[in-house]
Amino acid sequence: MDTQLEVKQGNAVLRFFSKAISYVLHPLFIPTYIFVWLILRFPYEFTIANERFLKLRIVTVFWTSAFFPAFTVFLLWRLKVISGIYLRYQKDRIIPYIATMFFYWWLWYLSRNFTDQPVIIKSFFFGIFVSTILGLIINNFIKISMHAMGVGGAWVFMILVSFHYSTYLGLDTSIATILTGLVCSARLTLSEHSAKEIYSGFIVGVLCQLLAYYVSM
Repeated sequence: MDTQLEVKQGNAVLRFFSKAISYVLHPLFIPTYIFVWLILRFPYEFTIANERFLKLRIVTVFWTSAFFPAFTVFLLWRLKVISGIYLRYQKDRIIPYIATMFFYWWLWYLSRNFTDQPVIIKSFFFGIFVSTILGLIINNFIKISMHAMGVGGAWVFMILVSFHYSTYLGLDTSIATILTGLVCSARLTLSEHSAKEIYSGFIVGVLCQLLAYYVSM
């Protein structure tokens, strides 16, 4: 009995941390994290007038890539168009994919006209836009992992940034690799996806960023 209780407690703790990781590293937050990371790593690439406008740019990225897509999902749920905000079923993901696709396209479109931030950021925004298109298509066949797409794209983008600037970013990519593994493991632990869905999401995220970099740069 004691052993069974310890196992249940251990599973509860593991599920708690898996949920926490899934929330903190939700794919909708990834664009904002990447944008802030570029500011911290390459501040000289941002020639925005002052700190106030830079913070405003961060807020704009967050609102466009995270708040509006999340609010769309909330409205769809309240209007009973989808069964829940966690999008556990493939049919629930169709409209959110389309909505997110529009917001990511808008983010990429705006980034093309900004000359006061790194040029490579438009490559990232284009990559996440393309990933939503592929995600929507593949969603017709399997419930591809959005989390894996998000962290996979962010991970390979950091590597591309390292090559682009000819800068060693070993610590950054190492942390990104660990976080990518944690997120994918968390989704498996919570039984939200199969291994096939996780691998598919990761591969799509990586390939879309590689394609975007090749096209944009």
